[in-house]
Amino acid sequence: MPYEPPPHLAGLTLAQIAALVEERKLPPVETWTPEKAGESHMRIAADGTWFHEGAPIRREAMVRAFASLLTRDGAGQHWLVTPFEKLGIEVEDAAFIAVDCVRAEDALAFRLNTDDLVIAGPDHPLRAEGEAENPAVYLMARRGCEARLNRSTWAQLAEIALAEGAEANGWQVASKGARFRLLP
Repeated sequence: MPYEPPPHLAGLTLAQIAALVEERKLPPVETWTPEKAGESHMRIAADGTWFHEGAPIRREAMVRAFASLLTRDGAGQHWLVTPFEKLGIEVEDAAFIAVDCVRAEDALAFRLNTDDLVIAGPDHPLRAEGEAENPAVYLMARRGCEARLNRSTWAQLAEIALAEGAEANGWQVASKGARFRLLP
């Protein structure tokens, strides 16, 4: 069965985006308690490229499959989890990259580099780090893992914020009833 990426965000309503988010069936990683732990010899670079033993993983389907098993513990360690083992994975910055953003009704929706869709809100907050001249904005994606907004997505979000009077409200945006600062 060929992979069908979700449609372009700008052409979807909030209800359609929410339905696509609900349809995404992820493995129940949270319920698995593997006895074996080790290292995956994998790394996610700051630009979102996945590597195994130093070589980039070029098959997008493999990246999506591995990403569905990704979790991050309270100590900040990222893991690939299966029912049988959990393997550490090095993450240089964030596990995912947010590559698109759209305002849909009262929500901000993001597409990740893995084609996952995330709606910002109380369960998926945005946070700003760095310096005001060069901010880094992160979105809580799932299972403790974050997505860093790439430059063009940050620009999309800034345009939305400006259209909504960001300068007057301290460079904040709202989504699903929660407010988020865009500058550290």
